[in-house]
Amino acid sequence: MTRKYYADLSADFSRPGLVSKELGDKLIAQAEEFITKKEAELPSIGADYSPNEIEAENKAWWPTHCEALRRARGDLLRGEYRNDLVYFCQDGPFYGLTEQTEREKHWWALIAQPNVTMCWPIVMFWGEFVHFEWHCLDDESGETIAKGTVCWVRRGHRGACYFKSEQLTFYRDVFASQNLLSLLKTV
Repeated sequence: MTRKYYADLSADFSRPGLVSKELGDKLIAQAEEFITKKEAELPSIGADYSPNEIEAENKAWWPTHCEALRRARGDLLRGEYRNDLVYFCQDGPFYGLTEQTEREKHWWALIAQPNVTMCWPIVMFWGEFVHFEWHCLDDESGETIAKGTVCWVRRGHRGACYFKSEQLTFYRDVFASQNLLSLLKTV
């Protein structure tokens, strides 16, 4: 039995070529809107903000995250985090929004570079947990240039991401060139 990870989502980012520019534009507008809903304090989970509501918001958010990465929108990606983010990865751990900034901009620039398409073949949701696997394909050769497995703990639009755990593997480069960094939109 084949699992359809994108069956209930607004866009399918499992492979290249499945999301039109028009749909992508709508997703970017939604990403901007979702970021404005982030509250200063992490909201409590309870009767007025249930795990089901949080999961539904995370499912609405997911395609906007994918489109923001494909378009090198570092400003939107950074806006998805809480100020007190905890980020575990092989170069971390990082705490807050300043420790990982220099390192993460290189990753974003590499995975969103021209002639490379980032894909997320697997994404799963459970309340505030979002687990996904990704890989970046060279559009011409089909070669995988990078891949990873990630878990976000995202308390819906109101809470945003407060914990991220990631394993990344880069096959070509680990640091982006100045040319690629200049293509990344930042705040």
